[in-house]
Amino acid sequence: MAGHSKWANIKRQKARVDAKKGKVFARLSRAIIVAAKHGSADPNGNFQLRSAIDKAKAAGIPNDNIDRAIAKGSGQLDADGDQWEEILYEGYGVGGVALLIEAMTDNRNRTAADLRAAFSKYGGNLGETGCVGWMFQQRGIISIKNPPDEEHLLESLLDVGADAYEFVEEDDQIIAEVSTEVTALETITDALKTHSFQVMDAEVRWIGDTSVAIADPIQAKSLLQLMDALEDLDDVQSITANVEFDDNILPEIS
Repeated sequence: MAGHSKWANIKRQKARVDAKKGKVFARLSRAIIVAAKHGSADPNGNFQLRSAIDKAKAAGIPNDNIDRAIAKGSGQLDADGDQWEEILYEGYGVGGVALLIEAMTDNRNRTAADLRAAFSKYGGNLGETGCVGWMFQQRGIISIKNPPDEEHLLESLLDVGADAYEFVEEDDQIIAEVSTEVTALETITDALKTHSFQVMDAEVRWIGDTSVAIADPIQAKSLLQLMDALEDLDDVQSITANVEFDDNILPEIS
Protein backbone atom coordinates (compact mmCIF):
# COMPACT_ATOMS: atom_id res chain seq x y z
CA MET A 1 0.00 0.00 0.00
CA ALA A 2 1.14 3.53 -0.67
CA GLY A 3 0.05 7.13 -0.24
CA HIS A 4 -2.56 8.17 -2.76
CA SER A 5 -2.80 11.96 -2.81
CA LYS A 6 -0.18 14.69 -2.70
CA TRP A 7 -3.10 17.11 -2.67
CA ALA A 8 -4.71 15.91 0.58
CA ASN A 9 -3.10 18.39 2.97
CA ILE A 10 -3.67 21.43 0.74
CA LYS A 11 -7.24 20.32 0.11
CA ARG A 12 -7.92 20.18 3.83
CA GLN A 13 -6.32 23.58 4.38
CA LYS A 14 -8.56 25.03 1.69
CA ALA A 15 -11.60 23.34 3.23
CA ARG A 16 -10.90 25.02 6.55
CA VAL A 17 -10.57 28.40 4.84
CA ASP A 18 -13.82 27.75 3.03
CA ALA A 19 -15.58 26.91 6.30
CA LYS A 20 -14.58 30.31 7.67
CA LYS A 21 -16.20 31.98 4.69
CA GLY A 22 -19.57 30.64 5.75
CA LYS A 23 -20.34 28.72 2.55
CA VAL A 24 -20.39 25.22 4.00
CA PHE A 25 -24.12 25.14 4.75
CA ALA A 26 -25.09 26.07 1.21
CA ARG A 27 -22.68 23.64 -0.41
CA LEU A 28 -23.62 20.70 1.79
CA SER A 29 -27.31 21.44 1.33
CA ARG A 30 -26.84 21.37 -2.43
CA ALA A 31 -25.00 18.05 -2.16
CA ILE A 32 -28.00 16.63 -0.29
CA ILE A 33 -30.41 17.99 -2.91
CA VAL A 34 -28.48 16.41 -5.78
CA ALA A 35 -28.01 13.09 -3.95
CA ALA A 36 -31.75 12.88 -3.23
CA LYS A 37 -32.51 13.84 -6.83
CA HIS A 38 -30.36 11.05 -8.29
CA GLY A 39 -31.41 8.30 -5.88
CA SER A 40 -33.79 7.35 -3.13
CA ALA A 41 -34.90 9.96 -0.59
CA ASP A 42 -34.26 7.30 2.07
CA PRO A 43 -30.61 7.55 3.21
CA ASN A 44 -30.65 3.87 4.19
CA GLY A 45 -30.90 2.99 0.52
CA ASN A 46 -28.80 5.84 -0.89
CA PHE A 47 -25.13 5.87 0.14
CA GLN A 48 -24.42 9.21 -1.56
CA LEU A 49 -27.26 10.82 0.35
CA ARG A 50 -26.25 9.15 3.61
CA SER A 51 -22.69 10.48 3.24
CA ALA A 52 -23.96 13.97 2.42
CA ILE A 53 -26.19 13.95 5.49
CA ASP A 54 -23.30 12.80 7.69
CA LYS A 55 -21.17 15.71 6.44
CA ALA A 56 -24.02 18.14 6.99
CA LYS A 57 -24.56 16.97 10.56
CA ALA A 58 -20.83 17.14 11.28
CA ALA A 59 -20.87 20.75 10.07
CA GLY A 60 -23.74 21.56 12.42
CA ILE A 61 -26.53 21.94 9.87
CA PRO A 62 -29.91 21.70 11.67
CA ASN A 63 -32.05 18.63 11.00
CA ASP A 64 -34.86 20.81 9.64
CA ASN A 65 -32.51 22.17 6.97
CA ILE A 66 -31.40 18.65 6.07
CA ASP A 67 -34.98 17.41 5.81
CA ARG A 68 -35.89 20.40 3.64
CA ALA A 69 -32.98 19.72 1.28
CA ILE A 70 -33.99 16.04 0.95
CA ALA A 71 -37.58 17.05 0.23
CA LYS A 72 -36.47 19.55 -2.38
CA GLY A 73 -34.16 17.09 -4.10
CA SER A 74 -36.79 14.34 -4.19
CA GLY A 75 -39.43 16.67 -5.62
CA GLN A 76 -41.58 16.80 -2.49
CA LEU A 77 -40.89 20.51 -1.97
CA ASP A 78 -40.65 23.36 -4.46
CA ALA A 79 -40.72 20.98 -7.41
CA ASP A 80 -40.97 23.90 -9.85
CA GLY A 81 -38.10 25.82 -8.26
CA ASP A 82 -34.40 25.92 -9.05
CA GLN A 83 -33.03 22.82 -10.74
CA TRP A 84 -29.51 22.08 -9.57
CA GLU A 85 -27.15 20.00 -11.69
CA GLU A 86 -23.59 18.78 -11.21
CA ILE A 87 -21.00 19.96 -13.75
CA LEU A 88 -17.25 19.30 -13.91
CA TYR A 89 -15.14 22.17 -15.26
CA GLU A 90 -11.49 21.89 -16.28
CA GLY A 91 -8.66 24.35 -16.66
CA TYR A 92 -5.03 25.30 -16.12
CA GLY A 93 -3.36 27.51 -13.54
CA VAL A 94 0.12 29.02 -13.68
CA GLY A 95 2.99 26.61 -14.19
CA GLY A 96 0.77 24.21 -16.14
CA VAL A 97 -1.07 23.01 -13.02
CA ALA A 98 -4.29 21.21 -13.96
CA LEU A 99 -7.48 22.00 -12.06
CA LEU A 100 -10.80 20.18 -11.86
CA ILE A 101 -13.71 22.18 -10.47
CA GLU A 102 -16.84 20.41 -9.29
CA ALA A 103 -19.83 22.73 -9.39
CA MET A 104 -23.53 22.59 -8.67
CA THR A 105 -25.45 25.19 -10.61
CA ASP A 106 -28.90 26.26 -11.72
CA ASN A 107 -27.42 28.48 -14.45
CA ARG A 108 -24.58 27.11 -16.58
CA ASN A 109 -23.91 30.39 -18.37
CA ARG A 110 -23.46 32.30 -15.11
CA THR A 111 -21.17 29.66 -13.62
CA ALA A 112 -18.96 29.40 -16.72
CA ALA A 113 -18.63 33.20 -16.93
CA ASP A 114 -17.68 33.47 -13.25
CA LEU A 115 -15.10 30.71 -13.57
CA ARG A 116 -13.60 32.20 -16.72
CA ALA A 117 -13.20 35.60 -15.02
CA ALA A 118 -11.41 34.05 -12.04
CA PHE A 119 -9.03 32.06 -14.24
CA SER A 120 -8.21 35.10 -16.36
CA LYS A 121 -7.52 37.33 -13.34
CA TYR A 122 -4.89 34.98 -11.94
CA GLY A 123 -3.07 33.83 -15.06
CA GLY A 124 -5.02 30.65 -15.76
CA ASN A 125 -7.33 29.40 -18.46
CA LEU A 126 -10.72 27.71 -18.28
CA GLY A 127 -10.49 24.87 -20.79
CA GLU A 128 -12.78 22.63 -22.78
CA THR A 129 -14.24 19.41 -21.42
CA GLY A 130 -11.55 16.73 -21.39
CA CYS A 131 -8.55 19.06 -21.53
CA VAL A 132 -7.17 17.92 -18.17
CA GLY A 133 -9.62 15.27 -16.99
CA TRP A 134 -7.44 12.51 -18.40
CA MET A 135 -4.78 13.41 -15.79
CA PHE A 136 -7.08 12.44 -12.91
CA GLN A 137 -8.98 9.42 -11.73
CA GLN A 138 -11.81 9.07 -9.26
CA ARG A 139 -11.15 7.20 -6.04
CA GLY A 140 -13.18 6.44 -2.97
CA ILE A 141 -11.57 8.12 0.06
CA ILE A 142 -12.45 7.15 3.62
CA SER A 143 -11.15 9.34 6.45
CA ILE A 144 -10.48 7.60 9.78
CA LYS A 145 -10.09 9.58 12.98
CA ASN A 146 -7.56 8.48 15.59
CA PRO A 147 -6.23 5.52 13.60
CA PRO A 148 -4.58 2.67 15.52
CA ASP A 149 -0.92 1.79 15.17
CA GLU A 150 0.11 1.38 11.56
CA GLU A 151 0.58 -2.39 11.73
CA HIS A 152 -2.97 -2.94 12.98
CA LEU A 153 -4.34 -0.43 10.48
CA LEU A 154 -2.57 -2.12 7.58
CA GLU A 155 -3.77 -5.56 8.65
CA SER A 156 -7.36 -4.33 8.89
CA LEU A 157 -7.25 -2.54 5.54
CA LEU A 158 -5.93 -5.63 3.80
CA ASP A 159 -8.71 -7.62 5.44
CA VAL A 160 -11.47 -5.34 4.12
CA GLY A 161 -9.91 -4.96 0.66
CA ALA A 162 -8.71 -1.34 0.69
CA ASP A 163 -6.03 -0.35 -1.82
CA ALA A 164 -3.88 2.28 -0.12
CA TYR A 165 -3.68 4.69 2.79
CA GLU A 166 -1.97 7.90 3.79
CA PHE A 167 -1.63 9.80 7.05
CA VAL A 168 -2.49 13.51 6.98
CA GLU A 169 -2.62 16.10 9.74
CA GLU A 170 -5.79 18.05 10.42
CA ASP A 171 -6.34 20.41 13.35
CA ASP A 172 -3.36 18.93 15.21
CA GLN A 173 -4.61 15.37 14.91
CA ILE A 174 -3.65 12.55 12.58
CA ILE A 175 -6.17 11.26 10.07
CA ALA A 176 -5.77 8.08 8.04
CA GLU A 177 -7.11 8.51 4.51
CA VAL A 178 -7.95 5.15 2.95
CA SER A 179 -8.21 4.75 -0.82
CA THR A 180 -10.60 2.32 -2.53
CA GLU A 181 -12.22 1.68 -5.86
CA VAL A 182 -15.28 3.91 -6.21
CA THR A 183 -17.52 0.88 -6.60
CA ALA A 184 -16.23 -0.53 -3.29
CA LEU A 185 -16.54 2.69 -1.26
CA GLU A 186 -19.81 1.82 0.48
CA THR A 187 -18.83 -1.79 1.22
CA ILE A 188 -15.42 -0.92 2.65
CA THR A 189 -16.81 2.02 4.64
CA ASP A 190 -19.34 -0.29 6.30
CA ALA A 191 -16.64 -2.92 6.91
CA LEU A 192 -14.36 -0.39 8.61
CA LYS A 193 -17.21 0.71 10.86
CA THR A 194 -17.78 -2.94 11.73
CA HIS A 195 -14.09 -3.10 12.71
CA SER A 196 -14.80 -0.20 15.14
CA PHE A 197 -12.85 2.43 13.20
CA GLN A 198 -14.00 6.03 13.65
CA VAL A 199 -15.03 6.87 10.10
CA MET A 200 -15.25 10.65 9.74
CA ASP A 201 -16.07 10.86 6.09
CA ALA A 202 -16.46 8.78 2.92
CA GLU A 203 -16.45 10.49 -0.45
CA VAL A 204 -15.54 10.16 -4.11
CA ARG A 205 -12.53 12.34 -4.84
CA TRP A 206 -10.52 13.18 -7.94
CA ILE A 207 -6.85 12.21 -7.62
CA GLY A 208 -4.09 13.34 -9.98
CA ASP A 209 -2.13 10.57 -11.69
CA THR A 210 0.91 12.84 -11.82
CA SER A 211 1.80 16.09 -10.09
CA VAL A 212 3.34 19.38 -11.16
CA ALA A 213 6.06 20.69 -8.84
CA ILE A 214 5.88 24.41 -8.05
CA ALA A 215 9.07 25.87 -6.53
CA ASP A 216 8.53 29.54 -7.42
CA PRO A 217 6.79 31.43 -4.58
CA ILE A 218 5.26 33.93 -7.02
CA GLN A 219 3.66 31.13 -9.03
CA ALA A 220 2.54 29.40 -5.85
CA LYS A 221 0.91 32.56 -4.55
CA SER A 222 -0.85 33.16 -7.86
CA LEU A 223 -2.16 29.60 -7.90
CA LEU A 224 -3.50 29.84 -4.35
CA GLN A 225 -5.13 33.18 -5.18
CA LEU A 226 -6.83 31.52 -8.13
CA MET A 227 -8.09 28.73 -5.94
CA ASP A 228 -9.37 31.21 -3.36
CA ALA A 229 -11.19 33.13 -6.08
CA LEU A 230 -12.75 29.95 -7.44
CA GLU A 231 -13.85 28.79 -4.02
CA ASP A 232 -15.43 32.19 -3.35
CA LEU A 233 -17.91 31.40 -6.13
CA ASP A 234 -21.22 30.19 -4.80
CA ASP A 235 -21.60 27.44 -7.40
CA VAL A 236 -18.22 25.79 -6.74
CA GLN A 237 -18.35 22.69 -4.55
CA SER A 238 -14.71 21.57 -4.64
CA ILE A 239 -11.41 22.03 -6.45
CA THR A 240 -8.68 19.51 -7.15
CA ALA A 241 -5.24 20.41 -8.51
CA ASN A 242 -2.32 18.19 -9.47
CA VAL A 243 0.19 20.41 -7.68
CA GLU A 244 3.03 19.65 -5.30
CA PHE A 245 4.48 22.69 -3.56
CA ASP A 246 8.16 22.75 -2.73
CA ASP A 247 8.52 22.61 1.06
CA ASN A 248 10.98 25.51 0.94
CA ILE A 249 8.38 27.95 -0.36
CA LEU A 250 5.48 27.04 1.95
CA PRO A 251 6.59 29.49 4.69
CA GLU A 252 6.68 32.27 2.09
CA ILE A 253 3.11 31.72 0.91
CA SER A 254 1.41 30.68 4.13
